[in-house]
Amino acid sequence: MTSRHDVRRSVLHAVRLLGYAGSLRVSERAGVPAVEVDDALLDAQAAGQVAWSRFEDDGGWSLTESGKTLGEKLLAEELEGSGARPVVESVMAAFEPLNRVVADACTRWQLAELGISEPPARLADVIGDLSRAAESWAVLEEQLVRQLPRFGGYHERFCAAVDRARADPAWVAATDRESAHRVWFELHEDLLATLGRPR
Repeated sequence: MTSRHDVRRSVLHAVRLLGYAGSLRVSERAGVPAVEVDDALLDAQAAGQVAWSRFEDDGGWSLTESGKTLGEKLLAEELEGSGARPVVESVMAAFEPLNRVVADACTRWQLAELGISEPPARLADVIGDLSRAAESWAVLEEQLVRQLPRFGGYHERFCAAVDRARADPAWVAATDRESAHRVWFELHEDLLATLGRPR
């Protein structure tokens, strides 16, 4: 049985990674039953750790500074308790050059879409860079998951977006779907939050 402490950590972390999301998305991302997520979010709201807001027909939860601070404290406890810090730090060091490759590829494509890059980026080149980064990340993800299973799935989600981008280039960097850029951004945030580092 998952403890209330673990549920709180998972829920706060999911809200941080998603940025702004409804309870169902938080439940799916946290891997916690919806009823437990609802209870945890209401408790966190009462404590000033999350805030609910609505834009037209869309409502969602977001993390407050207090919630971010508590979330990092809970992640630090998880990291020390699992003994995973050396692995996460090693993975982060290997991730940083991959992050530059992915960020550069996505930026090149975004500029091409805006028509302000010269010469314009070729989709095949962008996908090639993203695919090579995915291959390298697969090895790093395996290392992480052995000690922190919650890191599982990034490689699969990233590859799915890259594959879809071959037919629909919006999957490279669109913000209205789980694009390659969005998944990678979430992964980067996950690593930073786990180590308590600023972006």
